[in-house]
Parts: sequence; structure tokens; C-alpha cells
Amino acid sequence: MSTAQEAARAALRQRQGPGARYDAPAAPARSLDWARRGTAYFARLLNDLSDADLDAPSALPGLSRRHIIAHIGYQARTLSEIVAWARTGQAGPFPRVVQVAESDIALGVTLPTRALRYLFDHSEVHLNVEWRDLTDADWDACVVEDAEGRRIALRETPETRARALWLHAVDLNATGRFTDMPPAFIDALIRHYATAYSGKVDLVLSPSDRQQEVVIGNATDITVTGRAADIGRWLSGRGARGLQVRGGPLPEGISPVPGLIGL
Repeated sequence: MSTAQEAARAALRQRQGPGARYDAPAAPARSLDWARRGTAYFARLLNDLSDADLDAPSALPGLSRRHIIAHIGYQARTLSEIVAWARTGQAGPFPRVVQVAESDIALGVTLPTRALRYLFDHSEVHLNVEWRDLTDADWDACVVEDAEGRRIALRETPETRARALWLHAVDLNATGRFTDMPPAFIDALIRHYATAYSGKVDLVLSPSDRQQEVVIGNATDITVTGRAADIGRWLSGRGARGLQVRGGPLPEGISPVPGLIGL
């Protein structure tokens, strides 16, 4: 953090007083910023939709906008529970499956519109409070999800939340755009999917607005070029636009069928 940023943060804390909560110094500031900016972006799109608009189809097959909003709200609640479990020193595996339950989404879809909007507002505030209650040491903790020992690192939860917010903002089928996403977040999104596809495809991603290429798998003659935002859209399964391919056709079937984003 620069000296100017430190000074601005100190001035803000003085104005807000001793009762305000702040992120720990060792908190993952960049991914928390992505998540909070994603929250504000999603909220703006949601606030621009009328109550009747919420019943319209989303961009995800078979799901309405209500499904998207309910999932985003209950995902924040699930993440809050995970963070609180680690922060309070609970031992043993997390007591339930770390996913948003289909039954919760089914319930959320039926909520009165005001309650559905409240679910989004309240859940994101709760998650921010839980993040801000973490100490430096807490941020390095992991939660054991199940008997098989899969672990969820608290430090990864803001980026997980950011992916859901930004991608589902586009999925609302309102005015959300990949080009509105923070550039560094788009880079992280590309790296995320590159890791997920490693071993499944050999491909070079060459963003026209970036200096660095991303290699998936082994060296290959097939190179996909385009703006980083367009590459991120394609990798996340939300359409191929503005891409050029050298060395062969655009590989099919590597990007997922878009759906609700888990943890």
C-alpha cells in the first residue's frame, strides 16, 4: 500500500470513529476490493430492475433473475458461516455441505420481491462484517469441508465471491458487461479457468490488450487472440465474441455450460 493510501485510510478511520470495523492489515485487499466492487455493481443492476423485471428469464438456461438473486444472497450466507466457523475456532469438518442448497434457492425464488431484495442487501453486509472481524492469523486459516479433507482457505473466499458477483451480474441479462469488470479481476478470471482446463486442452491465450500470454496445457500451435474481457467471457462459457484463432479452429467444449457458481 502506498503512503498516500495509508494516509487516506488513517483519515477515514479518524472520521468513522472507534466503533467502525476495518480489514486486518494482512487481509487480501485486492480480492476484497473485487468482491466489494462486484457487490456494488450487482446492486446497481438489481436496483435498476423493477419488481416485475425479476420474473423475466436470466441469461442462464431455465433460470429466472430471481434464481440468480437468491443464489447470490444464499452464497453470501454460506460464506459467512464458513468464515465464522473458522474465526470462532470450531474444530472438525464443517457441519454441512459447503454449497448453496437447491432448497434454499427454491425458497428464495418464492419470496416476496421486497424480501428477495432484502436477502441480497443483508447477506452482503453480514459477509463484510465477518471478513472484517478476521485477524491477520484468521485469514490464514482453512475450513475442512468434509470427511475427505477438502479444505477451503479463508483467504480464497473473497475471490470466490467476486467471481459469483461479476459473472452473475452479466447473467442477470440486464446491462452487465465483461468490459465493466476490473482489469486485474479479468486477468485472475482467465488464470482461474486456465488452471481448471489444464490437462484437458492445449491452448495459448493471447490477450490483445495485455503483455502476457497464458498457456493452457502443453505448447500448442493453436492461439486464441482477443481482448482479455472477451477471452474471459468465452472461458466462463458466456459466449465467443471478438476472438480470432490461429493454427486451427476455436476449440469446442472447453468452456463450461454456464450455471450457478458454487464455492
